[in-house]
Amino acid sequence: MEKYIYELKLKVRDYECDLQGIVNNANYQHYLEHTRHEFLTSTGMSFAKLHEQGIDPVVARLTMAFKTPLRSGDEFISKLYLKKEGIKYVFYQDIFRASDMKVVIKATVETVCIVNGRLSDSQVFDQVFMPYLNQ
Repeated sequence: MEKYIYELKLKVRDYECDLQGIVNNANYQHYLEHTRHEFLTSTGMSFAKLHEQGIDPVVARLTMAFKTPLRSGDEFISKLYLKKEGIKYVFYQDIFRASDMKVVIKATVETVCIVNGRLSDSQVFDQVFMPYLNQ
């Protein structure tokens, strides 16, 4: 079983749905990103402050497997856990429909850091993420 370290409850807004009445696939990427950003904020990190220090985390690869669609008004829970692989931080993110906890999407997001314009390890992230890493 996955060892989630963070979760965020959200609700589908009307404008996120397509003509079929389900959430448009691109919006799931927004949900995943928002969850990662809120997780970072919960650790005390600020993207603006990191950028000022020359540290820019970026997505290197993203895979999403769509399982169950969400519809307008659905509440959902976005969960994540984290591993480090070399210089990459890999976020394993799953979204569940709140009404029945059905899996909506399973995603893997590989992130890397650009430090002062160069691909590099980030000591800041290593320190902050240490307690959250699932080995």
